[in-house]
Amino acid sequence: MEGLFAAGYALFLAGTAAILELVARHSHRRTEAIRTTGFAYNHELDLWICPVGQPLHRVETIWERRLARYRAHAHHCNNCAIKHRCTDSDEGRVIEHQTDSWLQSGLRQFHRGISLMLLFLAFLISVVEILRQSGFEQAGLGTLAAVIGACCLRVAASLRVDLPQ
Repeated sequence: MEGLFAAGYALFLAGTAAILELVARHSHRRTEAIRTTGFAYNHELDLWICPVGQPLHRVETIWERRLARYRAHAHHCNNCAIKHRCTDSDEGRVIEHQTDSWLQSGLRQFHRGISLMLLFLAFLISVVEILRQSGFEQAGLGTLAAVIGACCLRVAASLRVDLPQ
């Protein structure tokens, strides 16, 4: 019975790690979408188009932060009928775009680190319980530990790839 509770708790921790990853991705996508609502990006010309059709050209790239900054011409924004909904700047609307995707961002590394800790704890609970059990429960916990261990290795490998050199 104790092995069953340990397996349930390990599954709960692994599920929590998966849910954390999904919620973090969703939050990141929403944040990115809110900052550019009404704007469209043109990949061929590398510029953003505002809701009234004016372009925002790339004015700066900060490679250390993997950030591209786009700005509209001030005279277009200052004469625009919807400026009050778009920007309060007299220098033109600015869009800062992260060149890294969610999968490569520092926020992703943070959430993945938490997920890795939860998965490792689930793996550790399973292994300790394997040592305490025998027979059928030991085999079931071994399978669970192997699956969770494989997930730990996958998450750890993805974090290692993203670390700055």
